[in-house]
Amino acid sequence: MVVLSASVCTRQGKALVSRQFVEMNRLRVEGLLAAFPKLVGHAQQHTYVETDTVRYVYQPLENSIYLLLITTKTSNIVEDLSTLRLLAKVVPDVAGGLQEHAIADKAFELIFAFDEVLTAGGYKEEATLSSIRTNLLMESHEEKIHMALKLAKEEEAKKKGENVAAELRKQKMENLRHNLVTGGNAPTTGKLGAMEGFGGGGPQSASMFDPFQQQQQQPEPSFNDPYAHLAPQIAAPEAPKVIATKGMKLGGAGGGGGPRAAGGGKLLAAMAAEDNLFPMGGGGKNAFDFSAPAKAPAAVPSTPLSLVLEEKITVQMNREGDVQSCEVKGTLTLTANTEAGAMALVTVNRDVLPKEFSYATHPKVDKKMYETKGVLALKGGKDFPLQRGVGILRWSYSGEDAAPLTINCWPEDEGTGTINVNIEMEMTRKDLVLQDVNILLPLGTTDPPAVENIDGIYKHDPSSGMLCWHFDQVDANNASGTLEFTIPGSNTDAFFPVQVGFRSETLLCPMQIVAVTHSQNGTSIPNQLFKSFSPDSYQCA
Repeated sequence: MVVLSASVCTRQGKALVSRQFVEMNRLRVEGLLAAFPKLVGHAQQHTYVETDTVRYVYQPLENSIYLLLITTKTSNIVEDLSTLRLLAKVVPDVAGGLQEHAIADKAFELIFAFDEVLTAGGYKEEATLSSIRTNLLMESHEEKIHMALKLAKEEEAKKKGENVAAELRKQKMENLRHNLVTGGNAPTTGKLGAMEGFGGGGPQSASMFDPFQQQQQQPEPSFNDPYAHLAPQIAAPEAPKVIATKGMKLGGAGGGGGPRAAGGGKLLAAMAAEDNLFPMGGGGKNAFDFSAPAKAPAAVPSTPLSLVLEEKITVQMNREGDVQSCEVKGTLTLTANTEAGAMALVTVNRDVLPKEFSYATHPKVDKKMYETKGVLALKGGKDFPLQRGVGILRWSYSGEDAAPLTINCWPEDEGTGTINVNIEMEMTRKDLVLQDVNILLPLGTTDPPAVENIDGIYKHDPSSGMLCWHFDQVDANNASGTLEFTIPGSNTDAFFPVQVGFRSETLLCPMQIVAVTHSQNGTSIPNQLFKSFSPDSYQCA
C-alpha cells in the first residue's frame, strides 16, 4: 500500500489536519481535497471512490467531519481500510473529541500520531492504539536539555537587557538632573543654560522644564507671606519632589544606581517567578534540574483535584538471580487545586485489598471512617490544603515474590585474555507490564563488547565503561531475554553490581480509586489520576 495523504476534513472539503507522506505541493493537495466533496457518496460505512489518478478511502465521523486517505490506485484496499480503522480510533483519542476546535487545538499531536501509523513513503507501521499512546507520551532527554539551555540563554539575555536599560535610565536621569539644575540657577536664561548640554538635545530639554519654571515663578506674586507655608502643597512640590529626588538618587557618585538596579532586579525576578521562568534559568548549578519545571502544570490545574498512586520497590539479588531482600512502599498523594477539590472525600477499594500489605493513613486522616467505609477524609471535616501534595495513605509489603524481574549473570574467564558473559532476564510477575526496562552492567573497561546473541537492543558508553541492555516493554508475551557477549579482560567481578531500571503504570497493590465526591453535597468531583511503579534500588551483586 502507498498512502499519499491522510487528512481530517469537513463535508465541504476544508482541511482541518492533513499529513502528506510523499512529495506533494500544496496546490495539488488542496485540489485533491476540493474534489472530494463532489465524489463522496452518502454511505455511513467504510467506502472509497476512485478517479483517474488516485483513490479516496474515507470514513464519515461525527459533526460532518471525514477521515480521508488519498492513495494510489494500485494500493491494497484491505490494508488501506485497516489503516483507516486505526486512524479513526486515534483521532478522537488524541484530540479528545470530534469538534473542529478540538482537532485544530491538537493538530500537531495528530500529525505525530499519523507518523506513528504511517512511515515516510506511505507505508503502514505495525502499531496499536496503546503503543501510539506510549510513543506520544515519551519524553526526550535531549529535548529537556535543549529547553534548559534555551531558557538559560533567555535569562542571560534578559539580565543583559536589564543592565543596559538601567544604564540608559541612569544616563537619562543624570541629563535631566543637569538640565534642571542649570535651568533653576538661571531661570531667565534657561534655554541658553540648557544649550551647554548640546549633545543631549538642549532645546527640547529646556522646553520640557519651562512649565515647571512657570509653576515655580507664578505662585510667588499670587500669595502673601502668611500663606507661604501652603505653597509646597499646591504648586511647588510637583517638579522638585519627583525630578529632584530621582536626580539625587541616580546622580550621586556611585551609590545611587545600585539600590534602584537591585530593586528592578527583584521586580523582574518576581515577574519571572510568576511566569515559571525563575527556577529554570535562575540557578546555574541546577540548570538541568527538571524537578522545578515539572511542577509548572499545577499552576493552572485542569481539574479541581489530582491523585497520584506511586509505588517504589527496593530489590537486592545475588549473582545467581535469587532474591535476598525485597520491599515495596506505596503512597496515595492528593493535591487540591481548587476549593472544591479541598472538600473531597476519596473512596478506595479497601475491602478487596490484599491482607499481605500493611496500610497506614496519615495522622490527620479520619482512620475510623477509612476502616469502616474506605473513605479518606481529614478529621473534623476539615479541608485539604490547597496547591500542596499530601500523602493520605501508605502501604508496604516485604516479600521475595514482589520482585518483577530476576537477573542471572554468568561471567566466565576463557583464559585467553577475554571474558564470556551470559546474562538472563526473566519476568516473575506476569500480571505487570514494564516499560523502558534498562539493565546496566559495568564492563571494567572502555573497550566495546562483541555481542554474539541478544534479545532486545544494547548501547555501549565507552566514557563510563557501561553497557545498557534495553527492552521497550516486558510483559507476559515478552517475559524473558538473554544476552551473550565477549570482552577483553580477566576480572569477573567487574561486571557487578548489575542495576535494573524500568517504569510501569501497573501497581503491585491493586489500589483503586472508587469515587471522589464533595463532602457537603455528595456530587462527583472531576480529578486526574496518575499511576507510577518504578524501582528505588534494584541490584544484582
